Amino acid sequence: MTTFDRRSFIKASMLAVAASSLPLRAEPQQPVRFAAVGLGSISDIFMQACAQSSKCKVNALVTGHAAEKAPKYETLYGVSPKAVYDYQNYDEIAHNPDIDAVYIGLPNSMHAEYTIRAARAGKHVLCEKPMAISSAECRQMIDACRQHNVKLMIAYRVHYDPMWQQIRKLVRDGGLGQVQGFQGGFYGVKTAGWRLDRKLAGGGSLLDLGIYPLNTIRWIVGEEPVSFSAQAGTRAADSRFSTVEESIEFSMKFSSGVLASSGSSYGEMGGAYLSIDGADGNLWVEPAFFYEGLKFHGETLHGAVSQASPAKRPYQFVYEADHFADCIRSNREPDTSGEEGLKDLLAIEGIYRAAGAPIA
Repeated sequence: MTTFDRRSFIKASMLAVAASSLPLRAEPQQPVRFAAVGLGSISDIFMQACAQSSKCKVNALVTGHAAEKAPKYETLYGVSPKAVYDYQNYDEIAHNPDIDAVYIGLPNSMHAEYTIRAARAGKHVLCEKPMAISSAECRQMIDACRQHNVKLMIAYRVHYDPMWQQIRKLVRDGGLGQVQGFQGGFYGVKTAGWRLDRKLAGGGSLLDLGIYPLNTIRWIVGEEPVSFSAQAGTRAADSRFSTVEESIEFSMKFSSGVLASSGSSYGEMGGAYLSIDGADGNLWVEPAFFYEGLKFHGETLHGAVSQASPAKRPYQFVYEADHFADCIRSNREPDTSGEEGLKDLLAIEGIYRAAGAPIA
């Protein structure tokens, strides 16, 4: 009888998962050339990731503030001033053969329009989450990309993080016994600007923060929720949240009987975590949804486990971008396709209905 070596088990699991998440081996090819659409903070991180990738390159910019924002990125990434577009002449990207794909880092309510216009221009689309502000918009985006034969991927960076892949594999391989439930949340990220405007954001903390535990739970369970309960609330004296919820707590039941509870808040200081509970073990991931510093620990059928990721931002975005580049070059469907984004919006609409909150 052999002795179980937890350290070797963890190391082997990490290596196997990391290898499975690496780009496909192939002959050297020209990088996939992106137009970054919207030059806010999330696009800035994505462009940093492209600079660290041999598979991707930022070749064009789309912004409503070219004079203020474009020069910085022209200098950093060698973008030609002739490849800087605004929202009015965005459709002209169709005539630029040096653009293969677009990365959409715009406010949520603009995702559908600029995805559909990119598809009509013949460009592949990597769109930030949430995919859109309604399931109807998601379906329009999927249909447009299919009609014009371009790839559509939603930027769920958690799916491409090697540590999260290790966690998912451990759980789905039965390392905790039969999965029973989840408790999670993403709290305390302060916000301002367009995220507090329902017309632009489509909702409040659920679409910005709560989508992380929601999507991660769905991904690990491998099922769709069949029922919801929820409550949304805002401190009455805080006028910033006149059109969107400040906080929301929700529960989901899956067809297998798995139960999950989670929440999100712009005002409540509660961290970013996920507890995964099985009949024979438990994993606690915290911080769970940040750009770096991920950690988990717990008890499994094989004994205690504990791991911290040393990787630094923007590593998740590099894995994400490289995956999309591989899908484009090898003509395969992304792991987080438009259908994955649609499933999240259907769940979000179910949560808002259960909370009696408006749906975009």
